[in-house]
Amino acid sequence: MNDSARIVIIGGGVIGLGIAYHLAELGVTDVVLLERHQLTSGTSWHAAGIVGPLRASLNLTRLAQYATELFPRLEERTGQASGYRRTGGLWLARRPERMDELKRIAHMGDVCGLTVEMIDGAGVAGRVRGIVPDGIEGALWVEEDGQANPVDICAAYAKGARAAGIRILEGAVCTGFVTKNGRVAGVKLASGATIDCATVVNCAGAWARDIGALAGVPVPLQAVEHMYVVTEPIAGLQDPFPIVRDLDEGIYVKGDSGKLVLGGFEPNAKIFDVRGPAGGRPFLELPEDWNQFEPFMAAGLKLLPALSQAGIRHFMNGPESFTPDTRPLMGESPYLRGFHVAAGFNSTGMMSSAGAGKAMAEWIVDGEPGLDLWALDIARFDRSAASRSFVGARMEEAVADLFRMHWPYKQPSAGRDVRRSVFHQTFAAAGAVFGAPTGWERPLWFGRDEAARAVRYSVGAQPWWGAAKAEAGRMAEGVGLFELSPFTKLDIVGRDAGTLLQRLCANDVDVAEGRAVYMQMLNARGGIEADVTVTRDGAHAFRVISGAATRQKDIAWIRRHAEDLGLDVSVFDATSSEAVLGVMGPRSRDLLQSLTDADLSDAAFPFSTSRRIDIGMVSVRATRVSFVGELGFELYVPVECAQSLLATIAAAGRAHGLVFCGHYALDGCRLEKGYRHWGHDIGPKDTPLEAGLSFAVSWKKNDFIGRDALLAQKAGGVSRRLLHFAVDGANPLLLHDEPIYRNGKLAGLTTSGGLGSRTGLSLCLGYVACQPGETKAQVLASDYEIAVAGTRHMLRALDKPPYDPTGARMRGCEETIS
Repeated sequence: MNDSARIVIIGGGVIGLGIAYHLAELGVTDVVLLERHQLTSGTSWHAAGIVGPLRASLNLTRLAQYATELFPRLEERTGQASGYRRTGGLWLARRPERMDELKRIAHMGDVCGLTVEMIDGAGVAGRVRGIVPDGIEGALWVEEDGQANPVDICAAYAKGARAAGIRILEGAVCTGFVTKNGRVAGVKLASGATIDCATVVNCAGAWARDIGALAGVPVPLQAVEHMYVVTEPIAGLQDPFPIVRDLDEGIYVKGDSGKLVLGGFEPNAKIFDVRGPAGGRPFLELPEDWNQFEPFMAAGLKLLPALSQAGIRHFMNGPESFTPDTRPLMGESPYLRGFHVAAGFNSTGMMSSAGAGKAMAEWIVDGEPGLDLWALDIARFDRSAASRSFVGARMEEAVADLFRMHWPYKQPSAGRDVRRSVFHQTFAAAGAVFGAPTGWERPLWFGRDEAARAVRYSVGAQPWWGAAKAEAGRMAEGVGLFELSPFTKLDIVGRDAGTLLQRLCANDVDVAEGRAVYMQMLNARGGIEADVTVTRDGAHAFRVISGAATRQKDIAWIRRHAEDLGLDVSVFDATSSEAVLGVMGPRSRDLLQSLTDADLSDAAFPFSTSRRIDIGMVSVRATRVSFVGELGFELYVPVECAQSLLATIAAAGRAHGLVFCGHYALDGCRLEKGYRHWGHDIGPKDTPLEAGLSFAVSWKKNDFIGRDALLAQKAGGVSRRLLHFAVDGANPLLLHDEPIYRNGKLAGLTTSGGLGSRTGLSLCLGYVACQPGETKAQVLASDYEIAVAGTRHMLRALDKPPYDPTGARMRGCEETIS
C-alpha cells in the first residue's frame, strides 16, 4: 500500500530542512522529508558557517538578510541553540576597481538598513588585530556579518518541523519518480514503497543533478572538492574574530572557538564524481590536497602572520556544488509540473537556508515567492546547461568567480561556443566580439582590428563605447543589421488559440491577420510574467515573440495555462528552427524594397504589420517593429536559408550604408527610447500601471489574468512609478540597483542603465516611490540624485525619450530621413 503526502522533500541538509521548517510556519504539515543517510550527512555538516547578509542586488540582499533575523530567534522558537553570533566582517580590496565594486555594494547595505562603512587600510588594521594591511586599498565593513553552527541550525529546523507534524525519514533512498500527464505524482523508494504526492522538492545538494535526472529534469550544477583548514587554538585570538574576505586573493578567514578557519574559492576546481565509489558515503571527507590549497595558505600567511605560529588541526576537503553562473537554482522546473528544485547554493547553503527556505515555502504554497527571484529561477537554464560536459567546463572559473572581480559586462570564458546562430561565421569574419549573455553566442560589438576587438574590463568608461556609438550613428544615418536569432519564437495554434491568448494577455489579440501587437502576460496580482509581441497568423494561429532569457519560462507559462483550462491548443517552439535579422535605420525600407516585389511603403506595410515576403531568393516573415527606435524590420527565416538571406542583404546594403551592429549598441538605443527589459525593468512584482505600460492594456477586455488586480490599483493609485532619467554633466557607469534620491530622500533603485548609443547620455530607468494621488507630472517635477560608487550625481527625470521623442523616426516620416 502506497504512502502519501502533499509534499515530499528530498534531502535532509540545511536547505531541505529549512524548507520543511518554513512550510510548517505556513501551516503546511502534510510533508515528508527523505534523507538517504542521516540528517546533515551530505555537505551541510562541513559548512564553514559564515552568515553574510549583504549582496550586490536588492532582492538577493533581502533573501540573505533574513538569516540575521531568523537565526537569533531559532532557539526561542524551537529550544535548540543555533550557535549564531554577530562578529562583523570585512570585504578587502587590493585594487581601486575592487573599491569601486565595494562602494556600489555599500549602497545596497544602506538601502537595506545594514550597518556598513567604507574604511582605509589603517581602518582594516584597527578592526582585525594582527592583520597586515600592506597592499590593501581599503575595505567594506559590515556590522551584521556573523556565523552559526550548521549542524545546530539543521537540528533547530528539524525540531521545529517535527513539532508541527512534518515527518522526517532517515535511511530513505529515492530511486525514481511517478509522473502522470506531465506532472509529478509520486516518489519511489529503494524499499519498494512509493509515496504518492503532488509536489516534490529536490534539495539533494551535490547529488541534485542525479535526482533530477531520475525525473527527466535538468539540474545544472556540478560537485567539486571544496577545502578549508582549521588551526590549533591561538592564544589571545581576538574574540569575536571578524569574518575576513580577501577577495582579490580568493580567501576567507573566520574565528572558530579560539581557532581560525581559512578557506578559498579556487580556479580550476577539482571535479568530484558523486556517482563514484566514494560518492554515496555519509559524512564524506576527501583526501587532503596541499598542492591545490597552497595558494590559499600562502595568501593567508601573508595576510595574518599569526597563522604561521599555529598548527593545523584539520584539513577539511568535502564535496560542494556550484552552478554555471554561481547563483542558486530555485523554483519549479519548466520541464515537469510539481517538481521544485532548491540546490546549487555555491557554498552558501547554511546562510541561504533561512531566506531560501521561506521563499521556497511561499513559492510552493502561493505559486510565487514573496520576492522577485528570477535571477535564481531554475527556468533560466535549458537542458543543455545541465550536461556533464558543460557544467564540468564551467567549473574552470565558476568557483573562483564568487570572489573574483565582478566586472561590469563580464562574459564567461569557460563553456563557450555551445549555442551559435547560423550567422556566426559571417559576423566573426566581420570582426565581431562575441558574448553569451543568455547562453547564445551573439556579437557584442564589431572591431576592425585586434586593438578594437580587445576585451578590456573597466569600472568606468567602457572600451566598447566608441564602437557602439559608431555602429548606432551609422545606423541612424543609413541601415544597421542586428543579430536577433536568440529571440524566443513560439507558435500557438489550435481551435482555442485565441481564447488562450485572450486569457493570458492584457492587450487584445483579436486583431486582423498580419497584425503584431505589443503586450504583457500577467499573474493574478497584476505582475508582469512575460513581455511579448503577439502576431496573428490566422484564425487559430498566433506567433509569440519574447526575450532569449525567458524561453523555457514562457513556454511553460503558456502550456500550463492551456492544460489547466483544458483548451485545444498546441505550442510549438520555433526558436531554433528560425534565424532572425533586424534591419533598422532610415534606409532600411529602401534597402529591402530593392530586394523584394512586396510593397513596403507606409501605406501598404504600416508599423506593426507582419507578413511573408520574398527577399532575394528567400521567403521570410517580415515584421515591422523596432527595439532601437528607428524605422525597421525583423526578418524571420528558416535556418537553411539564413546565410543566403544575410549574403543578399549585405551585398545590397553597401549602397545604403549598411553597418553590422552589436548587442551593446542595441541596448544603448533601447535605453534612449526608454523601452523596458523584462528581468530588469519589469517582472512579476511590477504591474503595467507602475511600469508605464498601461497603453498595452485593453481595459475593455472582460477576462484576462490580473485584470481585477489592475482595476483595483487603477482605482487606488500606484505607490511607485518607473521613470526614465539622464545624468546631467557626467557619464558615470550606470548598471542597476543604484540608489535614487527624490528631494534628498531615498526613493528607489535603478533597474537598468547605460550609455545612450546615439545621444551619448548616461541613462537609466528606475522605480520611484510616490503617493497614490500624485500625478506623473508631480513626480517628474521633483529633484533627483543618483549614488554611483560613493558619489552623488544630479538626475534629470525625462518626460519624453531623449532620442526622437515624437517617434517620427520609427514611423519612417519623410522629414526625418531627408
